Amino acid sequence: MVLNTPQNVLISVYHKDRLAELMPALTALEVNIYSTGGTAQAIRSLGYSVRLIEDLTGFPTLFNGRVKTLHPKVFGGILARRKYKADVEALNEYGIPNFDWVIVDLYPFEQYLQLKSDHAEQIEKIDIGGVSLIRAAAKNYQDTLVISKVSQFPQLLDIISLQKGSTRLEQRKSLAKQAFQLTAEYDQLIANYLDAEEDQATLTLKYGENPHQSAEYLGDFYKQFECYGDKQASYNNLVDLDAGLQVIAEFKEPTFAILKHTNTCGLASHIELEEAFNRALACDPISAFGGILVSNRKIELTTAKKIDQLFYEVLVAPDYSEQALEHLQMRKRRLILKQLPQASQLHQSMKSILNGTLIQDVDRIIESPDQWQLVGEKPLKTQESNDALFALRAVKHLKSNAIALVKNKQLIGMGCGQTSRISALEQAIIKAQQCQFDLNGAIMASDAFFPFADCVERAAEVGIQTVIQPGGSRRDQDSIEAAKRLGITLIMTGVRHFKH
Repeated sequence: MVLNTPQNVLISVYHKDRLAELMPALTALEVNIYSTGGTAQAIRSLGYSVRLIEDLTGFPTLFNGRVKTLHPKVFGGILARRKYKADVEALNEYGIPNFDWVIVDLYPFEQYLQLKSDHAEQIEKIDIGGVSLIRAAAKNYQDTLVISKVSQFPQLLDIISLQKGSTRLEQRKSLAKQAFQLTAEYDQLIANYLDAEEDQATLTLKYGENPHQSAEYLGDFYKQFECYGDKQASYNNLVDLDAGLQVIAEFKEPTFAILKHTNTCGLASHIELEEAFNRALACDPISAFGGILVSNRKIELTTAKKIDQLFYEVLVAPDYSEQALEHLQMRKRRLILKQLPQASQLHQSMKSILNGTLIQDVDRIIESPDQWQLVGEKPLKTQESNDALFALRAVKHLKSNAIALVKNKQLIGMGCGQTSRISALEQAIIKAQQCQFDLNGAIMASDAFFPFADCVERAAEVGIQTVIQPGGSRRDQDSIEAAKRLGITLIMTGVRHFKH
């Protein structure tokens, strides 16, 4: 079901600096914008008109900001079903506007935790109204579009520019799903905080990245994992483990990932987990030595025996058969982890820098084939499309500048952490050739645009026929023309995936 251009939009966001990119587009749609105090003030400061929620409800903001939007005239406008006569009649009777779009960005509770404020102040940072607005709009996705974080603004701007504000049911449903995932993670974060005295523990690590650096881990490690084996986790193990879990979260089908120094040196998907491991190991068996192994499926004895032939530091999986676990524990100096169901992924990442903390949303976005722009006359075959998507998921977790080479859902070459993109490609080609992979028909993925046509030209030289990259360079046309001349299918995604 397609919904036409919205009439009424409700906006309540924490990161108000992002409104400047959104307001011109919304204004062009000639919508009525409703908002709460702080957001409304920010919108007006940009020179745009806005209607106050308190004028609609007849109630001012109460209890020092605790109650702003919790009112039937707000939630009625979000939850009313357009195809139900009784709902529409109630809207008219009580003067409630239909809210077609709800745009919310929650208080960053996780960020406030890092400030280590007192308990009362932390409790005040729990967003109630925002979560309620998101859940209501997500529930009524048949009639309402929900934007649950400012990182979705580019997608919303595309809807406005490309679809004139109209939305398809599958778009609204996808955003509703993301909204419920966000609120679930948000609630889990709060629950973890309230249980902090029990959960939080300090693990004193043997040392940090190097023996001369002391290190500790503060967190709920044993709430996330059951631990087996006789090895104590090191600083580097934990950093690699976190990177590995981020990689494996990208994949739904049986997948194995092998990481070394936070970069993926082995990655493969296959209907049989044992074969996924074999193919992941084949990517770079030398680098896999002493690495971190991550599976997204239960490990049975046959796979455990294959794994046992490799020296590794840490193995993590959602479960193990009794025989597999017994076999794996026979080896010494191994840490075997079972990831517990309640382990949740954070939606923000933090890094200490310059006597401060950098905080950003975790890069959870992946561009699906229906968002790709293809350059070239040759349409993608199903296998090529599947491999391109696999390559895109793989390259976003390699350190920039990064290149991933993929064939049949197997990483066959990777270049990462290079200061030029062509160097990353050369590194990936060398890796693939060293492991005797056939590059003919392989997919090449780049985490960012090509500044020159050299990567496309070099790819063609080794038999690569499909290239996926964000685009956005001033010299995109050079790469496009090279792809056409060389018979390469060039895919533009429009989204960069830098990782530093």
